[in-house]
Amino acid sequence: MPDKPIFPTPQDAEAAFYEALERADIEAMMAVWAEDEEIVCIHPGGPRLVGYAAIREAWRRIFDGGARLQVRLSHPTSVQGPLATLNTVIEHIAVRNDESVRAPVVATNVYVRGVLGWRMVLHHASPAPPDSVGNAPHKTLH
Repeated sequence: MPDKPIFPTPQDAEAAFYEALERADIEAMMAVWAEDEEIVCIHPGGPRLVGYAAIREAWRRIFDGGARLQVRLSHPTSVQGPLATLNTVIEHIAVRNDESVRAPVVATNVYVRGVLGWRMVLHHASPAPPDSVGNAPHKTLH
């Protein structure tokens, strides 16, 4: 198995994450994730998955389903620090060769910097309410 790539910036890791998602490439997907038992992934409507093995298995099942996804990102925000970055985006996900409209997904991605570059430690995605995808930021506290 080849060495994992080094992602020099959190933006590089994020780009690799979405490229792996569109290619349904499990090895590329898991190369983005930290190999840590404290990593967390929550897919829309799914349970909280903790740990490298559980997350890998969930992505494997998604990719083995055969649907090739096309993802367009909008409304990005980022909070960057020297050792961690938190990104939020709206994912507009469609199945390739399927003209039906898909609901947007709100995603939070957290990356941490380690010896071998930036790695994902959290991906949390949930369906976006239909009226929440406008251009103006919402001022809701919860």
